[in-house]
Amino acid sequence: MTVTQTTTIVPDVYPTLRYQDAMAAIEWLENAFGFKRVVVYPDGDGGVAHAELAFGNGAVMLGSLKQAAGQARTNGGEGISEIYLRVDDVQSHFNRAKAYGAEIVRDFQPTEYDTAGTYSARDPEGHVWSFGSYGPELTLTD
Repeated sequence: MTVTQTTTIVPDVYPTLRYQDAMAAIEWLENAFGFKRVVVYPDGDGGVAHAELAFGNGAVMLGSLKQAAGQARTNGGEGISEIYLRVDDVQSHFNRAKAYGAEIVRDFQPTEYDTAGTYSARDPEGHVWSFGSYGPELTLTD
């Protein structure tokens, strides 16, 4: 008998993104970067009202850009955000993203603060995602 252990966490920060084609973005983020779909709520107009995707012990929320009657969905330009995510094996993650056709905007390379390497890629709607093994430890006091 295999026992599966589940841990529930509640992150304190949820980067939230809007996409012209949110369903395509969800599939792309799953395939290229390894996100896991948690929940997707349709908006009734062929888009996504709200979605949550898990990555490690964090998550992002996303949805479709709002559309006024008769107007195309638009964000006013590309690249409306940049998000950094910590991964254990940066080289493998880079290889996966590149194999899936991610647009690499900063090639895989070690840095002064992350000797295991870091890289950045742009998703199909212009958001920039940076990945590395560096994860700062935070000590909070009241």
